[in-house]
Amino acid sequence: MSWKRIPLRGAAEVALGRQRSPQHAEGPHMVPYLRAANVKDGQLALDDVLTMNFTPQEQRIFSLRPGDVLVTEGSGSLSSVGAAAVWSGEIEGTVCFQNTLLRLRPRPGVTDGRFLGWWARSAFGSGLFASVATGANIYHVSAERVRALPIEVPSLEKQGRIADFLDGQVTQTLQIQVMRAKQRLILNERAASLITEVLVPGVAGDTWPWNWLPEMQDRPVVRLGYLCRLQSGITMDSSRAMDGDVVTRPYLRVANVQAGHVDLSSLAEVTVPRKVAERSTLRTGDVLMTEGGDLDKLGRGTVWSGEIEDCLHQNHVFALRPDLKKLDPEYLALMTQTLHGRCYFESTGVKTTNLASTNSSKILGFPVPLPSVEQQRRLVRQVEVQMAAIDNARRALDEQSRLLRERQQALITAAVTGQIDVTTARGVMD
Repeated sequence: MSWKRIPLRGAAEVALGRQRSPQHAEGPHMVPYLRAANVKDGQLALDDVLTMNFTPQEQRIFSLRPGDVLVTEGSGSLSSVGAAAVWSGEIEGTVCFQNTLLRLRPRPGVTDGRFLGWWARSAFGSGLFASVATGANIYHVSAERVRALPIEVPSLEKQGRIADFLDGQVTQTLQIQVMRAKQRLILNERAASLITEVLVPGVAGDTWPWNWLPEMQDRPVVRLGYLCRLQSGITMDSSRAMDGDVVTRPYLRVANVQAGHVDLSSLAEVTVPRKVAERSTLRTGDVLMTEGGDLDKLGRGTVWSGEIEDCLHQNHVFALRPDLKKLDPEYLALMTQTLHGRCYFESTGVKTTNLASTNSSKILGFPVPLPSVEQQRRLVRQVEVQMAAIDNARRALDEQSRLLRERQQALITAAVTGQIDVTTARGVMD
């Protein structure tokens, strides 16, 4: 049997799920249901499955069967709309689906569920689903437009061979990706340990209250408050008087300050009195720290390099201005990333359910092992040289992962459109 090009409606029943409504939040027929958040490219995320009341009649309409293909019908990102995965009965009993998903049900004698699932992944990865999406803030593909999409359909026997081939090939690719992810994790761990080994060498001592800090005879431990000045940022106050000499300036928020770098892709502006701006203007060499965030990132310093002129900072971002005769900014930023820095800020941070916070007193109380400025700069250069080699290895792994993803997508599309013969794995991939 040769391949046939038909509209998807001829190969699958395409249905939109049941709309969520407060009236369905409770009832006598509560069953689990899947929504867009549960469907990723090629896999189902079932750690957060909700329940909703579906009447027995609605369950017959909206229930899932093994072999059904679920496709995200809408998304705020055009690159995310149309993600697809096959339902294989992972949850026992009746499971339904919401109207943020489309269900593609293979037509008996025409399509195999696994083949249809691979076709849907091809339609997602190649942008076929995205090509029919419409909307402004939320992109929707709609059941009707998806039904009209073309699909190449071979015999059921060949569909099974294609599915078997892709199952094996993609499993191998995923195994390699897992290995690359583990290698990258090892590099990340090596990067973290490297900074500690260079800046805080030795075996942890037993000196209270910093028993994680080795005793280093060649460098005293000095409170950060003796080495730099802490500058507070602007408070966002809509009631502030604006009838005098005011200026409009860009400013950094917590979201802009990342571990090891400043993210300037989304920079806001604020209008404040000129005197307020002068008190909160960043200078090249300032070390930025955030007041709150994830516990493992609390207190991580990032050096401001003057990327934007006259840039301000919000009051939730602290700017530390080192005395350059005593403390090198890059040395301080790296010291906050050592085991010593992590132990100090994580032990002194105030922890809540989801976030942690620090304050100016705790930041200025940070104990800094302090060799001479010349020695600080030599240690920074030593870290930079070794980190460059680690960064090169990271980039190589990231490039390999990118190429593997591209190859996988090309292979899926070629297989489900008949561009390669899966019995020999030859064709366009030669």
